[in-house]
Amino acid sequence: MNKSLFLAMAATLISVPACADHHEMNKAEHDKMHKAHQERLAKILVDPSRAEDSKRDKYRHPAETFDFFRLHPDHVIGEYAPGGEWISRILGKYVDEKGKFNGLYFSTDAGFGTPESHARIKASAAKFGEDVAKVTGRPATDYAGFTLDAIPEGAKGTYDRILLMRMVHNLIRFNIVDTELKRMRELLKDDGLIGIEQHRAKADAPYSYSNGNMGYLREADVINLMEINGFELVGKSEINANPKDSANWPDGVWTLPPQLTLKDQDRAKYEAIGESDRMTLLFKKRP
Repeated sequence: MNKSLFLAMAATLISVPACADHHEMNKAEHDKMHKAHQERLAKILVDPSRAEDSKRDKYRHPAETFDFFRLHPDHVIGEYAPGGEWISRILGKYVDEKGKFNGLYFSTDAGFGTPESHARIKASAAKFGEDVAKVTGRPATDYAGFTLDAIPEGAKGTYDRILLMRMVHNLIRFNIVDTELKRMRELLKDDGLIGIEQHRAKADAPYSYSNGNMGYLREADVINLMEINGFELVGKSEINANPKDSANWPDGVWTLPPQLTLKDQDRAKYEAIGESDRMTLLFKKRP
């Protein structure tokens, strides 16, 4: 493993032990398993097939972020709103024969969207397994995608982790946040965790800029939102912080890479800033 990568990942563990839910292990067993998990992920991240995806690693820090979220290969992991499947191409390979990696899609009964958009969402969910299998070489049946209003029988209470990557602002914008979080909570095991990465507004940002429509949310608001919906904060990390992001752009977060909505206007300036400043939070399901 790359030494700098290992040190960065080890630093992450100071705030949140990555394998803390394996209480029955002694320290030597715990450390051995954790090292194996890190090496498994590190091997995936340097695979030549990720040549294009890896260009964003310097902004998204997948090794450190997934370590902070305490992911294990034998976990049942759900990624909410997979989108471009950048994460799917990593975690589809990361889970082993004991684990599961599934795509969780927007509910289509929550008053958001149109019949046409609902059809597209359902179609994306239906082909999730096939899409991930193309990358991993494993059978499509090893993966599953479903909308949260059509949770498969027996799935509730079986998930170890659910990831919301740069997505909470959309849940707020679409006015479906409470419905979706409650359904995710039902999917989680009693000790299940939700990992959130989200574009971060300044702590004193006005509501007009932190209501989700600009992509940015205040960290305190996200924590409060999760607490209201039955979750307790486990830890926070600055893994994905970017102090160069002033979080006050004319087109919101989409002003910055990779969207660069202003096209060539001040392009060099925005590329030098890089992707957005992001909070990285971990929550557990509260009894």
